[in-house]
Amino acid sequence: MFRVPCFMFRVPCYMSKIITHSEKETIKFAARLAKQLKGGEIIGLIGDLGAGKTVFVKGLAKGLGIKETITSPTFVLMKVYRLSLNQKKIKNLVHIDAYRIQSSEDIIAIGASEYWQRPDTITVIEWADKIKTVLHRQAKFIKFKIKKEAREIEY
Repeated sequence: MFRVPCFMFRVPCYMSKIITHSEKETIKFAARLAKQLKGGEIIGLIGDLGAGKTVFVKGLAKGLGIKETITSPTFVLMKVYRLSLNQKKIKNLVHIDAYRIQSSEDIIAIGASEYWQRPDTITVIEWADKIKTVLHRQAKFIKFKIKKEAREIEY
């Protein structure tokens, strides 16, 4: 059963967990979550290599109607995907990968903070724990853990 994370409704809540057993399940979960986004959210993704962070972003993009192939911006650090047929006011999905960032200031230097909390933008940051000090206090974090042949997503 799918439950919408209470942070989407901007109310105090406790963390929830979901277990996904395939890339397809992770994408489906994230696509459903994307339908609850209003714009202005900053979502930080935390987890080890191979834990499902980029797959999750693929699902968010799918749920937002993005047709482009989503790949991790590990070497370019940031990719901006434009939403063209979205019924909501959301116009951009900004996908940031902080894995290779040396300091929090590096993320500011590439212009990422210009997108944060824009009402027409959803910002998703892989390896967000590396730049927590510069993220707006309204950022919400989702943790990914590898559990044998499954993924635990804590949101």
